[in-house]
Amino acid sequence: MKFYKYYASGNDFIIFNADQKGDKSILAKTLCNRYEGIGADGMIAILKHDELDFEWEFYNNDGSKADMCGNGARAAAHFVHHFNHQKENINFLTGAGIIKAQIKNDIVSINLGKIKYIKEPFIFENKLWQECDSGVPHLVHFCDDINQFDIQKAKFLRDKYNANVNYAQIIDKSTIKVRTFERGVENETLACGTGMGACFYLAFLKSLVYNEVKIIPKSDEELIFSFKDDEIFFQGKVRCCFEANYYLL
Repeated sequence: MKFYKYYASGNDFIIFNADQKGDKSILAKTLCNRYEGIGADGMIAILKHDELDFEWEFYNNDGSKADMCGNGARAAAHFVHHFNHQKENINFLTGAGIIKAQIKNDIVSINLGKIKYIKEPFIFENKLWQECDSGVPHLVHFCDDINQFDIQKAKFLRDKYNANVNYAQIIDKSTIKVRTFERGVENETLACGTGMGACFYLAFLKSLVYNEVKIIPKSDEELIFSFKDDEIFFQGKVRCCFEANYYLL
């Protein structure tokens, strides 16, 4: 099979054109394995759509499906524009709904859509947490120092609440640092688009930040998030690392 390896602000993905829908969880687990496969945080199958530019099937590293992935959505849009020769403004279908993307060379902007829900804050081990669904569910804790990130506690909360887990530090009204433990990868990743979106939205609701901010994930890349017309918008650089053939045995 012909595949393309993509990198988007700390997340890496395997992307390919698929002929038909179907359960690709075993394939995703095989290809995303960093020792015996290609290695990636996720796998994206691009499918034709009758009304939109395309639709996708998105799989996590462990073979589980996910409705949405912010960095994955930007990578998919870049792929479809540059390799499938689609236009610069693209609309495509995900499990979380229709995503709109704009591509200018290697800079890709998308809308994360409307927030699905937020829940009441709760205390866990003397720290305040709140759940927000920005395409997939995320727990968010605002801390004084991003180095307070505790991977064991994050794993416990991920299992207990079946959600991604984020620590966020407000640097100033226009800058946030975020670290994320991701479901499906089952570890901390270098970045998570929907996680950063959840942190930004909750910070904006609390008037801690402006309606446009710079977010710095663990990868140290800078991404721009904004809130307008009740939607979150997300912009950053995307890069195709290489293309190759993978032989399925």
